[in-house]
Amino acid sequence: MELFRLKRDIPFMRFARSTIFFSIAFIVASIALLATKGLNLGVDFTGGTVMEVGYPKAADIPAIREQLAKSGYADAQVQNFGSANEVLVRLPVKTGVTSAQLSEQVLAVLKQADPSTELRRVEFVGPQVGKELFEDGSLALVVVAIGITLYLMLRFEWRMAVGAIFATAHDIFIVLGVWSLFQWEFSLTVLAAVLAILGYSVNDTVVVFDRIRENFRKTRIADVAALMDNAKTATLSRTVITSGTTLLMVLAMLFLGGEVLHGFALCLTIGILVGTYSSVLVASPITMWLGVSREDFIKPAKAPTKDGAQV
Repeated sequence: MELFRLKRDIPFMRFARSTIFFSIAFIVASIALLATKGLNLGVDFTGGTVMEVGYPKAADIPAIREQLAKSGYADAQVQNFGSANEVLVRLPVKTGVTSAQLSEQVLAVLKQADPSTELRRVEFVGPQVGKELFEDGSLALVVVAIGITLYLMLRFEWRMAVGAIFATAHDIFIVLGVWSLFQWEFSLTVLAAVLAILGYSVNDTVVVFDRIRENFRKTRIADVAALMDNAKTATLSRTVITSGTTLLMVLAMLFLGGEVLHGFALCLTIGILVGTYSSVLVASPITMWLGVSREDFIKPAKAPTKDGAQV
């Protein structure tokens, strides 16, 4: 399926130096932000109190958030749990206040608005558990990255694998850098979005590289930059369709999904935009500068037998 077909190739590679320069600058800035400001880790990673409360009718989540914020609990995370009548409240650790005291104070605030509010359960997530979750999440990120690297090295010529790996790392660093810059809360749902970005970015790059590989094998274009421009122009319609439709769905979650899905959807939105950019403008220049050529994709001719016949 094609949304459009261009008669002339777009000279993407003409801007290769500029795009790589900006990409490296953004990566360095992101690493600097992560090293200095770090990530604003959520309750899932730092520990805190988790309360489950019940209501006789459907709970008004925005009203509960506003009520808690006015009472000094602006950092509380409120979401439905199981049904519209059940609400989960996550509270970060507060110095000088035990988990039991904190849950009693919050329950008292909720009962002021609705005396029928019932406390179903209270759990305390210790800092050690949060630390283990963060370590496990980081390990998952590393394992996925290694798996993707091995896949790319087996699927493509090694120069292409390096280009794809650089583009994928570029996407992750920039997303994490933006999260560090604005100090948005980094929760388990955001980590899930980062893992999704890994797969999405690689998928986009693989489509472009597949076409580049086919061009090397089947076309007579001698100039590598022109050949890559031809491949990227040919796949541009597909890139616009997949990125555009995915972005529409994610934007719907961002604006209509409420606070619970906001971090997940925002992370995916940034990742899709950055991933589309890197697939088209970052991965290919790296591959070209590493010296990829037609000879890397053409199988050598088989040696003739003694009587001159090919085997």
